[in-house]
Amino acid sequence: MREELKKYSDFLQKIRRYFNDQSVLEVQTPALLSAPATDVYIDSLSVKLNQDINAGKTQYLHTSPELEMKKLLVNGSGDIYQICEVFRDNEYGAHNFNEFAMLEYYRLDFDSHQLMDDITQLLKVLGVKSQVTKLSYAQAFFEYGDIDILNTDFDALKIIARKHDLSTDFEWIEDLQILLFTHLIEPKLEELPLCFIYDYPATQSALANVEDKVAHRFELYMNGVEIANGYDELRHVDEYKTVFKQEIEKRATLKKYTPDLNKGYLEAIQSSLPNCAGVAIGMSRLFSQID
Repeated sequence: MREELKKYSDFLQKIRRYFNDQSVLEVQTPALLSAPATDVYIDSLSVKLNQDINAGKTQYLHTSPELEMKKLLVNGSGDIYQICEVFRDNEYGAHNFNEFAMLEYYRLDFDSHQLMDDITQLLKVLGVKSQVTKLSYAQAFFEYGDIDILNTDFDALKIIARKHDLSTDFEWIEDLQILLFTHLIEPKLEELPLCFIYDYPATQSALANVEDKVAHRFELYMNGVEIANGYDELRHVDEYKTVFKQEIEKRATLKKYTPDLNKGYLEAIQSSLPNCAGVAIGMSRLFSQID
């Protein structure tokens, strides 16, 4: 037990040393928030507070430190990182948990490719020496699925899914794209020790900048396991407002809990974020891939 604890402690120290050498500041933001996540498939855990002192209210454990860290960016924090526990309801699967440790960090004036290179340097510090493969989402589908994913519509994707005995019972094309990626592409990524998939379809943009048909975001896979999710971050308050509204509407369609618009965040970021790229990394997943 002590040896495993020491390995993880050393792992944390190497990460902190790397960021210190890069002049990236470690920060800590609140884990208990007044607004839940709006992401369609990420559910917040609610907490009832102050019931016995007649000041009862509901708050939410953060699913990510993202929005709170972006408030710091707006106020001039510069490059920042955070290692913290996050909490998510309704999680399932071999690699998903209700509570897990996350590393989240932001680099100013970086785009997604510069951030991928930065993550690669961090991995080298952690002892990862594997060759890096970079594939666009479209390339991955061409090479491993013979599918032109950016130019194949919803109905055509349903035909492809049926040929593979996969469900087509989805409201939106992005969910079917994700299912096809999971079943046709991810198994091939097990052959690649270190692989970045980048430039996702615009339908899967989340909080990433969109250009033409692609969203400038990436995911890192190590031996087929998703480790990280990064973005060229949206900057303008109107863009965030649009995305939040769309997510809330989709949650309503799926009859999931529908939060109010996060006006506190929209007010806090004022007009826009500085130009930056950010990434969230699952610490347990990463640690399990380190020799």
